[in-house]
Amino acid sequence: MTTMTWERVTVATGPGSGLEAAVRQAYREAGLAEPEHVLVLPSPLAGAIVAAWLTGDARLRAGLRQAQASALAAQVAPADSATPADPAASAGAVLADPAVLAVLEAGDPGRLVRDAIRTGPWERARAAACAELGHAGWAQHWAETGGRLWPQAERLVSDLRRAIADWAAALDAGQIGESLRRVTLDAVLGQHDAPWLSAFDGLDGLKRVAGQAGWWWPYERLAIVTERPVELHLDDLGRPHRADGPAISYADGFALHAWHGMPVPPGFGATMTGLTPERIRAEPNTELRRAMLEHFGIDRYLAESGAEPVQSDETGVLWRVELPDDEPLVMVEVVNSTPEPDGTSRTYFLRVPPWVRRAREGVAWTFGIAEQDYHPQRET
Repeated sequence: MTTMTWERVTVATGPGSGLEAAVRQAYREAGLAEPEHVLVLPSPLAGAIVAAWLTGDARLRAGLRQAQASALAAQVAPADSATPADPAASAGAVLADPAVLAVLEAGDPGRLVRDAIRTGPWERARAAACAELGHAGWAQHWAETGGRLWPQAERLVSDLRRAIADWAAALDAGQIGESLRRVTLDAVLGQHDAPWLSAFDGLDGLKRVAGQAGWWWPYERLAIVTERPVELHLDDLGRPHRADGPAISYADGFALHAWHGMPVPPGFGATMTGLTPERIRAEPNTELRRAMLEHFGIDRYLAESGAEPVQSDETGVLWRVELPDDEPLVMVEVVNSTPEPDGTSRTYFLRVPPWVRRAREGVAWTFGIAEQDYHPQRET
């Protein structure tokens, strides 16, 4: 595959084809017997739940039973309830699926063989590449292949792991959230292994699975494979982002809501269309409030919130706004001394630390120097 193709693999959506055959090829290439069962599930959450059930102790299984009961109850909203049914809850009902129950009843899946299928082949492929290219050559090769894809893949993996733990917490089953997150560390990451696979020769079975599937758990007698998301929405920087729904969603309802890469509650994006200074100040979550401020615009917020300048000098105007349960918003308003092509001069707002008390002090801080050392000959 070319690098461009691997870029598409990382963010591909929709059901794959030939998953079972691809998984069996990966086992054979690792020198392992093919698994007795290949179980295909609709999301990484469903995969983590089944893997945790099969490998966990009695306490964890009891927690998973509790989560399933909560999930089943959340699937149907009472007729007189103003709270809609939660579509994401259905992912937790995976343990009630007849196909899954048949696998659970089959008994011990055997030991995890992730090292044999993924880690060992990777180490050998990397050693061969380093031997052929040299360390400097390998570094350049990585920069041109997987290094380009890794930041986005890593972000998606981290966000999904967090969302899996958050799902458990939302169902009052938070005690199993960390267990589910840990079991994701046992997964082969499928499409999100694209950065590494793009840099290595061979590994055809792993590459074939990655081109068609999401995360998967390989055990001696059972492979748990999950589908790719049905939808993935990104902003212009490649971060998960959507204003009118989940940024990442799976066929069973498991979803991640995000605003320019920051995980947010469902419905957060809709609130951004009618923001007011009062709504921003009332937001108790400091990270969400900062996202609101960025979207609303600092200059607009200062104008509409009734903020007053606290100091001014030849460098600009210092503004300070107190925010509940957060550090103050302190900004220096400066005017660009270099006119625009149309003859106007643009105004900028520079955020500075809350300890700044003078505009000149704030401008000096943006240059990384002390106020007494700030003596510009000409500002641009």
